[in-house]
Amino acid sequence: QGQFVESGGGLVQPGGSLRLSCAASGFTFSNYAMAWFRQAPRKERELVASITTTGGGANYLGSVEGRFTISRDNAKNTLFLHMNSLKPEDTAMYFCNVPSQRWTWGQGTQVTVSS
Repeated sequence: QGQFVESGGGLVQPGGSLRLSCAASGFTFSNYAMAWFRQAPRKERELVASITTTGGGANYLGSVEGRFTISRDNAKNTLFLHMNSLKPEDTAMYFCNVPSQRWTWGQGTQVTVSS
């Protein structure tokens, strides 16, 4: 199964931007659709955005549509999430994984949106 190392989170003011990265290993990255998930305190983990194997298609959670963009670099086995116009309700731990497999979760990267 795969391993995932997420990075790029931090504290940002409302309206700000962040770019998250996920370094994947242990599997053939280009063969799998990928996704970003998030989990806020006392809430279920939810799928935020997913992307096809080639990066030609993506789907988003309704609340992030138009603000977040998922992308991937298959040559570098890396997944990205560009987040703009951040809101306090985006505060959560963010994780990447293969949505069809949901292998062991990485440590995630914390995103905190607060003034």
